[in-house]
Amino acid sequence: MARDEYPRETVSRASCAVGPNTTIDRVPPSIIAIDGPAGAGKTVIGLWLADYLRYTFFDTGVLYRASAWLALTNSVAIDDADAIVALIERATIDVDSPQPSDAERGYTVTIDGHAVTDSLFTAEVNASVSPVAAHSAVRAALLPVQRRIGARGSVVMVGRDVGTTVLPDAELKIYLDASIDERARRRWEQEHRRGGTRTIEAVRADVAHRDALDTGRGSSPLRVADDAHRVDTDDLSLDDEKKAILDLVTMSRG
Repeated sequence: MARDEYPRETVSRASCAVGPNTTIDRVPPSIIAIDGPAGAGKTVIGLWLADYLRYTFFDTGVLYRASAWLALTNSVAIDDADAIVALIERATIDVDSPQPSDAERGYTVTIDGHAVTDSLFTAEVNASVSPVAAHSAVRAALLPVQRRIGARGSVVMVGRDVGTTVLPDAELKIYLDASIDERARRRWEQEHRRGGTRTIEAVRADVAHRDALDTGRGSSPLRVADDAHRVDTDDLSLDDEKKAILDLVTMSRG
């Protein structure tokens, strides 16, 4: 099985074949932040770790999807940052442990008490989420939502600015990294397993473009937090990566 394909039923505590030395015999950190560039494996590792610890998994990117969905369903222009912020401020957006219908994703998103997770992954939302996320005002409006969810504890939060901006006091910060060639290869293989036809060169160009956007934006750019543990996954098998992550969890007392 490829490293980025892990059905929820295979990422349980029992599936962690990482040896006896990684048993967690102390209280783990209550808030774990995982950042990194596109294609570094944040979602795969974050889902697995949250499942292992019985924590909530929270991908901060889903809030930008929720914001795009709010704009689309309320006929608000995607480039109207002020109107989108007004929608965010009027709505109650929440992310919690998955309802049965959302088990594969690892979380359930609710807006004003209604589960909307599947609606956030339509083609229309996919096309709108990047422009919405580019608005600094939208990012600022979502920051309190992200912090409110993180403050509950027992959470693995993944994103690009979790350890630097969203939760700078997180007890454990991990920065997952890999070379652009490795990340492009993973994305290309993932796409082709799902029937994609793009060349690896096209995927690499897309990853490079995303890197430039993430590291170059003026508001909360992607960077390694000063107190983050950087894990380079280029030459690691998934089991090796799990072991490295659990070693960090074990060393970090909650």
